[in-house]
Amino acid sequence: MNAFLPIGEAEAEARAHGICFKNGPPRRVGVELEWLVHDARDPARPVAPPRLAEAHHDLRRLPLASLLTQEPGGQLELSSPPAESLTSCVESMTADLAIVREALRDHALRLAGFGHEPWHRPRRVLQLPRYTAMEEYFDRAGPVGRSMMCSTASVQVCLDAGTAGAGPDGYAARWRLAHLLGPVLIAAFANSPLRRGRPTGVRSTRQAVWTALDPGRTTAPDHADDPRDAWARFALGAPVLCVRAEEEGQPWAVPPTGLTFREWIRGRGRAAGLRPPTEDDLAYHLTTLFPPVRPHGHLELRMIDAQPGDDGWVVPLAVTTALLDDPVAAEAAHRAVRPLDLRPYERAPGNPLWRRAARGGMTDAALRLAADKCFAAAREALPRLGASTAIRDAVETFADRYVARGRCPADDLLDPYSITTTAGRVPARTAPLIGKDGRS
Repeated sequence: MNAFLPIGEAEAEARAHGICFKNGPPRRVGVELEWLVHDARDPARPVAPPRLAEAHHDLRRLPLASLLTQEPGGQLELSSPPAESLTSCVESMTADLAIVREALRDHALRLAGFGHEPWHRPRRVLQLPRYTAMEEYFDRAGPVGRSMMCSTASVQVCLDAGTAGAGPDGYAARWRLAHLLGPVLIAAFANSPLRRGRPTGVRSTRQAVWTALDPGRTTAPDHADDPRDAWARFALGAPVLCVRAEEEGQPWAVPPTGLTFREWIRGRGRAAGLRPPTEDDLAYHLTTLFPPVRPHGHLELRMIDAQPGDDGWVVPLAVTTALLDDPVAAEAAHRAVRPLDLRPYERAPGNPLWRRAARGGMTDAALRLAADKCFAAAREALPRLGASTAIRDAVETFADRYVARGRCPADDLLDPYSITTTAGRVPARTAPLIGKDGRS
């Protein structure tokens, strides 16, 4: 197929169907880490865009195994290459992070592990045409899009999709389990309760942002059918975010509200002056879809907040990998989530259970019990996966510090803002996700 020729509807469906679930035994592990970048001396002081640009220019020269990119708000993302084991993935990313941190020290900057920027307003520092178009698109529905683009950070776990057959290694079973685990992972690793220096009333403000953002591109596909069929329908039925300019440096077009990729193929964009879509347009469109689990050849789990500390990210990576890649742990995970009100007819992340997970974290008794069982299964599975002692110790420490006590990392951030009442400790004051001035 010529990437510059218009793509037909059948061709687009076949491509979306075929490229997003690459079949094979679960074997490889990857992780994508997004980090906020703060002033090392005063984290509450905004970092000037030229200073961020200078630091990123130097970082691009580093000898990293991971791909390093910059997000619209200045966040840094490191995407590991696929690794043959959990331990090798952790060791490779740990080495890269050490190099990046050392380079940032020369600029008096540091990586900050929060799911949502706790102090500063959203501010776009990258002026690329695609981000200008993206901002215009999201601004139509309000300011929450700017928060997503400029103020959020996550730990994205990347695992093989699975085989074409039945059983725990099959892509259909792994796709379903990844979604069933979503609220447990949100609750256990919630780490974004602050906005502009005040509690939002939600332990994962990042998850609340994604829930409020453009359901046509952030809601999980229907689970009633084969995941490949459901994904192809979802992808072509999702609204087009922007259309690339044919010449470098020219503005990208923002299509009419609600124009889906399928409608674009069918010629609905002509009235707005849009050219017919191509194979490259479809490839880019797929990157603008943000469901909680995204099939990208592999499965990309996107619901976990960025974690505190230098190596806090290791725990969600290890736990998620163990629960999906170890058959015994996968079965235990299924049993653990079975008592939850899963409501499969209400797709994530907007259903009640996912919202409860974001709001209450581990204070939700049902989610705490499920998390406790999932962590126990993961801890038993990690030696079978050949996980290093350091990885197993990190999971044990997290389980003892948080899961066993009904806490998540967000609670550490909330403690200075809470007061003791007869009902226990509660936030003394909160700031809404969207302020009265309409700004995020």
